[in-house]
Amino acid sequence: MKREWLNLYFVMGSTDCDGRDPRVVLQEAINGGVSFFQFREKGRGAKVGMEKKKLARELKEICKRHDIPFIVNDDIELALEVEADGVHIGQEDTPFSMVAERLTPEMIIGVSCHTVEEAAAAVDDGADYIGVGPMYFTTTKKDIREVKGPEVIREIRHAGLTVPIVGIGGIDAGNALDVLEAGADGVAVISAISKAVSAFEAAEEFCRIHNIVTK
Repeated sequence: MKREWLNLYFVMGSTDCDGRDPRVVLQEAINGGVSFFQFREKGRGAKVGMEKKKLARELKEICKRHDIPFIVNDDIELALEVEADGVHIGQEDTPFSMVAERLTPEMIIGVSCHTVEEAAAAVDDGADYIGVGPMYFTTTKKDIREVKGPEVIREIRHAGLTVPIVGIGGIDAGNALDVLEAGADGVAVISAISKAVSAFEAAEEFCRIHNIVTK
């Protein structure tokens, strides 16, 4: 797991694109600088069965052409079937031990965390990275936890945890810098890229912001 993969983490499914072709949106976002991708096909109107598998394969091929890791959100069967690079799980999803048991050793496992305690537990389990949030209010996820902001990332870093961290939840170009300065290695974004007029320009702007911190 390379820490720099998390610089700009794009999370998307077909329902996040306002009717646009998700394959086109992903390609534009990668051209703009996305470094990591998670396929999250959830919500009203989400594809299921063979349609979901077909889209997953197509998006994975786009990522593969650009050496971008392709992660599947909490669907172990799909991840194995399409030979994804890893899986991301939440606190209420499949337990880490069961996921690790099913996946091949080289596959990445990311875990959503909301507190220092959850972060420490994920590290003890062997998580390759953690997604911390929600940073800000978001309407993308209906089961949103309490918003704690970038301070929770500072708390995790102050606790001595060096695990790669990506901040997620309501992040846009106006607040991404605060998340990075709190100690995140990168930001995970859904609608700020998927619903942008230009996914390319939106991704490019996030990369510009990241460069401010790393210079």
